[in-house]
Amino acid sequence: MLDMLVVGGGYVGLAAAVAVKQAAPHLEVQVVEAAPAGVWEKDERASAIIAAASQMLDILGTWDEILPHAQPINRMIVTDSRTSDPVRPVFLTFDGTIQAGKPFAHMVPNVAMVRALRGAADRLGVSIRHGLSATGFETTATHTTVKFSDGSTEETRLLVACDGVRSKLRDMAGIRTVNWTYDQSGIVATVAHERDHEGVAEEHFLPSGPFAILPLTNNRSSLVWTERTDAAERLMASDDLIFEEELQRRFGHKLGEIRLVGGRKAYPLSLTLSRAFIAPRFALAGDAAHGIHPISGQGLNLGFKDVAALAETVVEADRLGLEIGSLNVLERYQSWRRFDTFRMGVTTDVLNRLFSNDVTPIRIARDFGLGVVERLPKIKDFFIGQAAGTTVKDNPKLLRGRSI
Repeated sequence: MLDMLVVGGGYVGLAAAVAVKQAAPHLEVQVVEAAPAGVWEKDERASAIIAAASQMLDILGTWDEILPHAQPINRMIVTDSRTSDPVRPVFLTFDGTIQAGKPFAHMVPNVAMVRALRGAADRLGVSIRHGLSATGFETTATHTTVKFSDGSTEETRLLVACDGVRSKLRDMAGIRTVNWTYDQSGIVATVAHERDHEGVAEEHFLPSGPFAILPLTNNRSSLVWTERTDAAERLMASDDLIFEEELQRRFGHKLGEIRLVGGRKAYPLSLTLSRAFIAPRFALAGDAAHGIHPISGQGLNLGFKDVAALAETVVEADRLGLEIGSLNVLERYQSWRRFDTFRMGVTTDVLNRLFSNDVTPIRIARDFGLGVVERLPKIKDFFIGQAAGTTVKDNPKLLRGRSI
């Protein structure tokens, strides 16, 4: 019988398996992934990894492998304008360093991250099975039996669902969600440009939604472009020339000519928050527990926070001889993560509603607020510390750069 079975072989699922297995090598940990082997290694996207999460990845023995591919964010610029405005005034700037030589975040290609986590899982002896989806599970007082699409079953003391925002396991567990859509889509693409971005990230608040330019290595940038769903559908249906022209209008010309590198993808934006993170011998983590608007760039980092809290909960319970799948044990994980997740979900929802419009009184008020923050260095330092995850008092050990 397994000690922990993780369903979902993405970044959060792999990190959860690695974190538990590294701290408690005697536990039997397995990851089951519905996609065929190699699919995650073809992911063209990149993610913002905050300082606290990079500290965790360092403890897990993966950051040294990731770092050569990572681009530090040295500075952040926030503007608020219309697409047609000839000038985009900068209302807010953030120094990207939280201490000498330590940026608050890095942009990391997803393929580099999953490769490093897969390598760590292999070294630790975590079993990974591909091409299987969970079709159901039954829980008893001593274990959970999970049924898979090939007819096989696995018994485990703890089942961890990391199977995405439309989690089937969450539904099977009877866990309800708070959910609503934004009538917006997020377009993700990578561009190459003539001039060096110097590690500067930009967030342009446009009437249709935020347009984020996030620096990558080798004179490239990752774009997270929020548009109304109907406009996004038209853009995705257009050819590369029209798409690049629309990109250039929003991107600007300060980095010279731009061109698409790789493909472009769009996905509907919504808010999904699980009402509970646990059930008997069952825990949610990552997007299965929460899906938030990308306006803050915190989606994956919330998942890594789940990993750190869950791993510490499980490992310390095991050391005390407690049953790792019991509700009494898992309640610590839920109380650790649920409030923070709801707070971030509400924050991103409010920010998106505040900035994704062109109502003049609201525009004046929000720009005044940005200007006030720009003139208060201590407030800016507080915000950047919170964004980096390094000033949170109740952080799990891994997020503080400490082993469990």
